[in-house]
Amino acid sequence: MTHALTLPKRRPATPRLSCIAWAGAAAVTIVMLTADVALAQAAADVVPPTPVPDLPVPDKGDTTWVMVSAVLVMMMTLPGLALFYGGLVRSRNVLSVLMQVMATFCVMAILWVAFGYSLAFTGAGDAADAGPLTPFIGGLSKAFLAGVDTGSVVETFSTGVYIPELAFVIFQMAFACIAPALIVGAIAERMKFSAVLGFVIIWFFLSYLPMAHMVWWWGGPSAFDAPSGYLFGHGALDFAGGTVIHINAGIAGLVAALVAGPRIGYGREVMAPHNLTFTLLGGCLLWIGWFGFNAGSNLEANGLTALAILNTTVATAAATLAWSFGEWALRGHPSLLGGVSGAVSGLVAITPAAGFVGPMGAIAIGLIAGLVCMWFVVTMKRRVGIDDSLDVFGIHGVGGIVGAILTGVFAAPALGGGGVFDYAAGAVGEYDMAGQVWSQTLGVLICIGWSGVVSFVAIHVVRAVIGLRVDAADERQGLDLTTHGENAYN
Repeated sequence: MTHALTLPKRRPATPRLSCIAWAGAAAVTIVMLTADVALAQAAADVVPPTPVPDLPVPDKGDTTWVMVSAVLVMMMTLPGLALFYGGLVRSRNVLSVLMQVMATFCVMAILWVAFGYSLAFTGAGDAADAGPLTPFIGGLSKAFLAGVDTGSVVETFSTGVYIPELAFVIFQMAFACIAPALIVGAIAERMKFSAVLGFVIIWFFLSYLPMAHMVWWWGGPSAFDAPSGYLFGHGALDFAGGTVIHINAGIAGLVAALVAGPRIGYGREVMAPHNLTFTLLGGCLLWIGWFGFNAGSNLEANGLTALAILNTTVATAAATLAWSFGEWALRGHPSLLGGVSGAVSGLVAITPAAGFVGPMGAIAIGLIAGLVCMWFVVTMKRRVGIDDSLDVFGIHGVGGIVGAILTGVFAAPALGGGGVFDYAAGAVGEYDMAGQVWSQTLGVLICIGWSGVVSFVAIHVVRAVIGLRVDAADERQGLDLTTHGENAYN
């Protein structure tokens, strides 16, 4: 049988392991309290770090549009301008023109990132730091793109809207590459390859960069009252380069053609374009690329960008028809060469006005530019007697002058224009047409004088150091074979 053992009720004894645990816990508690006191004392002696300000975040849509526009503008030079010019010369000189355009593009791309961007788009940040040259040329603080990296940004024309600075560098590089390449057409078929490169390099430094700085450099909408370029400060409007590129290059081409002299046989021999198909293809590439040229200059993808594309289209269409029908009336036939020349004259004329005028104003500018440029090329060029081989001055110079001055007229809100935005007031200001036309005319006159003097000095320096013309025998044989050792057609 079993017996149940009943034990008396009592408090159980504490095991030895529990005692050790309590002792350890007490020690840890003491250590933690001591550490908290020490950390609190150390924290009192440490200065908290200064918070890092939030950096502006670029808008991805605007950034994409600017970079796509830069590619479109590069397409205008290669292959657009190259084909346009290549088709207009005689078959024995087509490769020489293609090579001159391509080499100019490459040289300018290197010079732009080395010195050009800094000289065009840097300057004093406030009036105290400004010097006598601040309105006319920048400095070398960003030479070789010092300080420009993937994190640096620039403000667009809207307060607080940013794009990467590298995107802006690329976009402006495309402009700097095409401007000197335009000059090639004025001196085609007779100048040494080395002389052409020497001339455009001098002109780039002494004419293009100062004009770009005078017209486009400013502090941005968040610093609208900071120092700016001379013509920008005088209120001259140039949305995408009427003065900086077209008048500037047109005057340079005129001066270079005058000093270099006419081609052998000019006025006595037939010098017809050898391939108008090339010219049309090149002209159409120019037209499409010009959407990046004009609309990209807004630096944003918005309604104003769309307006610039529309204005570019209708102004060019109007100029094409004006030249074609004008030639039809004067010569009895509307030629393809006249039509594509009219298209380019319309593109040139709407460039300074693309974002400032309405579509009806753009059509008016295109019609006027097409007729004026046609009249100059068909009538006045022969009377003047200067061998501007591919009508660089007649189209870019004259078209740029017409467009720049008419911008002051059709930018008026009463004529459908957008007026001029007053950043101090945060709204479009009261428009003074007479005053704006004078500002536009001032920009034209300064550009003509500046580029004229620089070009005259540059072409004489090149003539003294290198010499301008190829030998007469080489010119008659053609520059393709004598300069580059190859033929376009075999």
